[in-house]
Amino acid sequence: MKVVAFNGSPRKNGNTSLMINHVLKVLENEGIDCETINLAGNIKRGCTACLRCRESKEKRCYYDDDIVNSCVEKMLEADGIIIGSPTYFADVTAETKALIDRAGYVAKGNGDLLKRKVGAAVAPARRAGAMNVLQTINNFFFINGMIVPGSTYWNLGLAKDPGDVDSDQEGVATMSELGSNIAWLIKKIK
Repeated sequence: MKVVAFNGSPRKNGNTSLMINHVLKVLENEGIDCETINLAGNIKRGCTACLRCRESKEKRCYYDDDIVNSCVEKMLEADGIIIGSPTYFADVTAETKALIDRAGYVAKGNGDLLKRKVGAAVAPARRAGAMNVLQTINNFFFINGMIVPGSTYWNLGLAKDPGDVDSDQEGVATMSELGSNIAWLIKKIK
């Protein structure tokens, strides 16, 4: 069993990473292999709707000059996918959106490659806007036929400065419960 997490924050070790790590800690304690991939600086463009991924049927984006194809491969190997993004003007970062669009286009155009995998979104925010982040990521999961577990609250944490999210006790507890629910669901599916 494996979960791959994508950190869409430009801060490699910022609040998004901390939130993801709270989820992964629970998953690892449940015997699930986990890996985190940082998107910042590693994605060059969004989807251009060139349709070549759908024409070639190679389960790859036509553009092969960044990490998106390796991200798609990681998604295909995983039982669960976590996507985390900080809240930027009430939505995901550009890198997160590029991953969602390009990986989603490949997955949908090659036979619903992500169908019935487990997907979970996490989003830190200074004050507000995180619900839009969660909705954007969940839309990716839903349109790909993925299964999205809940937690005890929305999968968000409040933070302004790097490290602040660890002071949000409710946010940390929500991430831990999310990890527990992901582990339970993956084990039931397997």
